[in-house]
Amino acid sequence: MAFPLHRRLSERAAEAVIRMAGVTAIILVILIFVFLLRDALPLLRTTSLGALLSGSEWYPTDGKFGFLPLIIGSALVTVGAVAFAIPIGVAAAVYVAIIAPARLREFLKPSIEMVAAVPSVVVGFIGLVTLGPFLQKFFHLESGSVALTGSIMLAFMALPTIVSIAEDALTSVPKDYASGSLALGATRWQTVWRVLLPAARPGIVAATMLGVGRAIGETMTVLMVTGNAFAQTKMIDGKMVNVLPYTLLQPVRTMTATIAAEMGETVQYSHHYSALFMLGLCLFVITFAINLVADVALHRMPKHG
Repeated sequence: MAFPLHRRLSERAAEAVIRMAGVTAIILVILIFVFLLRDALPLLRTTSLGALLSGSEWYPTDGKFGFLPLIIGSALVTVGAVAFAIPIGVAAAVYVAIIAPARLREFLKPSIEMVAAVPSVVVGFIGLVTLGPFLQKFFHLESGSVALTGSIMLAFMALPTIVSIAEDALTSVPKDYASGSLALGATRWQTVWRVLLPAARPGIVAATMLGVGRAIGETMTVLMVTGNAFAQTKMIDGKMVNVLPYTLLQPVRTMTATIAAEMGETVQYSHHYSALFMLGLCLFVITFAINLVADVALHRMPKHG
């Protein structure tokens, strides 16, 4: 059956617009990478990449740009956030997708997704005035602005992504899987643990990776609640030395918070300026790798029904 000419033309026009949008998005990502690279590379004329990544001192006025405290701070906050967000998010996804009654499910899923709309500055403020003082009293700390506070608040922000994508992965598993398992005598919990979760594993992995990407890239919340300390100074053998953060109960500073806090005060095209762009380039590469892994995991999801 032949389609009318105007319908074929409208379909081709829609395809062209969609193709152009996709190509434009790719070009924009490449341009962002080139822009970061252009302003970051001048720093490598005076300092090697190895020295930047392994340096433990960040004193821009003295020309010292050690990324290690910032990398450790970002890693501590992110690992803590993942440790909180993954079990809670997957459990919530299992409840919403499998256990909750249909009416409750229709209420729960959009409610959880609405959490993503809460501005990060509001989340940071809540962490600053409620969670921080609580952790300070509970662990007898000098300040509640530590990596643990940032981890919990970032986990809260990553939950909508993890729950939503993991729930979609679980609901995409054919119902025959569950009914077949129950018919063979497995309990409901055994069916969830040994049948449904393995079948939805690629989607759950993708949800986790995207949640990690959200945690790494977050700026305002960590800037408000993690203390913004590069390292603690301690007297060792009569000398004041920097001690890098190693627990969640220490103040830390992340790469994103450093860029946000210092970019406005930096002389354009100075070494400090290039160092901040180099931090941005590192973040770009990390988040790109995480999203690439998540995309590969999503494409490995079995196509059901």
